[in-house]
Amino acid sequence: MNPFELLSTFSTVIYIVFGIFILSMLGLFFIVKQQTAVIVERFGKFQGVRTAGFQLKIPVVDRIAGKLSLKIQQLDVVVETKTQDDVFVKLKVSVQYVVIKEKVYDAFYKLDNPYAQITSYVFDVVRAEVPKLRLDDVFEKKDDIAIAVKGELQEAMNDYGYDIIKTLVTDIDPDDQVKHAMNRINASEREKVAAQYEGDAQRILIVEKAKAEAESKRLQGRGIADQRREIAKGLLESVDVLNGVGISSQEASALIVVTQHYDTLQSIGEHTNSKLILLPNSPTAASEMLNTMVASFSAANQIGEEMKKVNPPRANKGNQES
Repeated sequence: MNPFELLSTFSTVIYIVFGIFILSMLGLFFIVKQQTAVIVERFGKFQGVRTAGFQLKIPVVDRIAGKLSLKIQQLDVVVETKTQDDVFVKLKVSVQYVVIKEKVYDAFYKLDNPYAQITSYVFDVVRAEVPKLRLDDVFEKKDDIAIAVKGELQEAMNDYGYDIIKTLVTDIDPDDQVKHAMNRINASEREKVAAQYEGDAQRILIVEKAKAEAESKRLQGRGIADQRREIAKGLLESVDVLNGVGISSQEASALIVVTQHYDTLQSIGEHTNSKLILLPNSPTAASEMLNTMVASFSAANQIGEEMKKVNPPRANKGNQES
């Protein structure tokens, strides 16, 4: 390419760029972004709606009257009202809405301030529904409040070209004093439940301990009974053995008692810190004890024989009378 052709091409590009700049300055064309609707008026009268892309208009004759976003938008409304139990509470209601693409004309020309319109309806519905409910019910039925707000808004705003996507009660904020009182009530209830559980646990421990002690006493009593039974058997066998070598029952019993006496002394002597003293504890104590017990047993036998002679058994007395 020779210099003249290069210069000619460069000049053409310059003219095109300059022409585009002049046309843009005159307002011949404009660009519409995605999810945006542009309202074009001609001599002050609605001419049309332009959507995303490269658009043309007649300079001076046509003008861009406004733009509307076709994206989902959210409006947060805080409403203060009173519940049925006279508690002031603030509710934050989030309204998600969108301009209906087919009703851009209505959304732009029928409603001057959609935010104020939506806010008014939210206030009206919330202040009509919440006073019917107690504070606890407001927390439990917040979804019902949101549904009521959406139903009212949907019916009203649809005529203005707006579609209500969702309404949410995102926050319920009672007065600070009420919140502190509710926290104290909940804490008291939890302490009450904890005390009940602790009382039940203590009662179970006492019952089980009593059952264990009763079982221990029963087993201990059985052991003592078995022990005494075995001691009696051992004494009986010892008496029989001593009788076999010519020792009388009284002497055998006395001998066994003396033997147990010495066993007791031996057991006491095994403990160095024992403070138990048996009286009498002289060297002749065992001999005197043996003589005393033999004499006692003999006297007891003689008294028993005399009583039998004076008062014979009833069975024998009945046989003599017959």
